[in-house]
Amino acid sequence: MGRSEELPAVDIHAKAPLQHAKLALISSQAYSIHNFRGPLIRDWVARGLQVFALAPDYDTASRDAVVALGAEPVDYSLERAGIRPLRDARDIFRLVRLLRRLQPDYAFTYFIKPVIYGTFAARLAGVPDRSAMVEGAGYVYSEESPGFSLRRRVLRAAVSGLYRAGLAAAHRVFFLNRDDIELFVRSRMVAAERAIMLGGIGVDLGWFAAAPPVTDPPTFLLAARLLAEKGVREYVEAARRVRAMHPCARFILLGSIDANPGSVSEAELRAWNAEGVVEWRGHVSDVRPAIAEASVFVLPSYYREGVPRSIQEAMAMGRPIITTDMPGCRDTVEPGENGWLVPPRNVDALVDAMIGFIEQPERIASMGAASRRLAEAQFDVRRANARILAAMGFE
Repeated sequence: MGRSEELPAVDIHAKAPLQHAKLALISSQAYSIHNFRGPLIRDWVARGLQVFALAPDYDTASRDAVVALGAEPVDYSLERAGIRPLRDARDIFRLVRLLRRLQPDYAFTYFIKPVIYGTFAARLAGVPDRSAMVEGAGYVYSEESPGFSLRRRVLRAAVSGLYRAGLAAAHRVFFLNRDDIELFVRSRMVAAERAIMLGGIGVDLGWFAAAPPVTDPPTFLLAARLLAEKGVREYVEAARRVRAMHPCARFILLGSIDANPGSVSEAELRAWNAEGVVEWRGHVSDVRPAIAEASVFVLPSYYREGVPRSIQEAMAMGRPIITTDMPGCRDTVEPGENGWLVPPRNVDALVDAMIGFIEQPERIASMGAASRRLAEAQFDVRRANARILAAMGFE
């Protein structure tokens, strides 16, 4: 993945008509294809594109869900975590061969490894038009703490170099927040003229319909990948303190253990359950019942988010938000209108925000209604997809 020459301009109209064109959607997670990209796939298919949906971990349910969208599921080799040069080079070579066989006119990549390796492979395979989407800078760019490790500094430098090489192969790069654009442009990982501000991937506002708020008992919900940087331990400690003052309060935790080195352990999760401080329910395929059960959605993240989809879903269902004043998270809250921003890693501020909703329950309904209005204005998936389609020359 060496230094690359300047990319030529893309002439969309010089390609085959869309009814004969093919697009390769390259992901590292099959579940995300139908759960996150479903409406976008439908839009591509409706315009006549043949869509190949590439993922390394298909099961029967995911494969069937992708077929139902009108796309063709395609297996390929990729490991989500870690950097191992020989293995990764092998995976890139195999992906190049696969793309040459499929002969797509367009490639669209998302998540870290597909963005880096998939975009680069698409260029080597001669795919004429290549788009990438950065959904948050992620673990290696999360806020530094006093214990920020030398290992992560080295990893950050390595990932930055890989991003430079991979994104040099993209004709356009979509970002979900301006903080990430500034980081990537400042660090010379992407050219400013190729960066496109999307502002959230959006959600289906009909699927995530507004639901009447719950105030008795006051119930807080955190749904996320169970990484330390998502603020999981801060959420649990805040729950412990709040329940000492308000024993009726409930705290729900959704999410599965992650392969990421920053994941909380199963032993911790089971201990919290046994203590009764939170209700850990693991992964759920449909988060809507849990959101409907909640009074307030909480994400005390210090992870470099894009714009958290979980918050967008909760906003669409009319829930007030407590989250951190961090990239991506801060884009979802107008303080005092639909929720509160708290400093990262600040359990005291998190407790104060939670108690505020318990002691003034009327705010749950008013701030929840404001969340729904903001979701309608800013996080409608149809608007987000329209921007993607226009940037790709389909509108």
